[in-house]
Amino acid sequence: MLDVFVKGLGVGLAIAAPVGPIGVLCIRRSVAEGRAAGLATGFGAAAADGTYGLLVAAGVSASGLLTRYATPMQLFGGLLIAWLGVMTLRGFFADRPGEAAAPPAKSVLGAFGTTYVLTLSNPMTILAFAGMIAGLGASAAGTPNAAYWLVTGVFLGSALWWLILVHAALWARARIAADMLKWLDLIAGTILTGWGISLALGAMSGG
Repeated sequence: MLDVFVKGLGVGLAIAAPVGPIGVLCIRRSVAEGRAAGLATGFGAAAADGTYGLLVAAGVSASGLLTRYATPMQLFGGLLIAWLGVMTLRGFFADRPGEAAAPPAKSVLGAFGTTYVLTLSNPMTILAFAGMIAGLGASAAGTPNAAYWLVTGVFLGSALWWLILVHAALWARARIAADMLKWLDLIAGTILTGWGISLALGAMSGG
């Protein structure tokens, strides 16, 4: 039981840790919008990782299911990443006299929801789960309630990484000048837009 939980914890950490488009988005939201938006972004990604873990624990063939729908999911994910990038770039070009933010509940729910969907459709997440979690389904099947420990481990491992990343971004924000935040929008927006377009083009070309 503990062995399955620890394996799930390791998988959650290993999949979340590489800084891809989700990491860039989490850093940008943490710095520009605060702790709540950053944590909502991270936990949205962790919830998506937990969803994939649940599919595997329930006996769904991860590699077959994810490979079958990888191309349309990559296209959707790429377009969503590009759209988020363009929205982020608007922050660089716009004059922000009063920092007019959305109401907290709407902002937090939106941050969670977009990241959850984006992580589910992210081809890097799909490939990571298809490769890394292949043997865990069988090990979880032999022990009562092991599936729940597996999913809990994946979620907590992923959530732990996002918790660390959010607070690292907040630590950095406290040490940079306010006008540097606008340049963060330019850097993050450019990365997200380019990354999203690349993923979408790759899906449309069959690569």
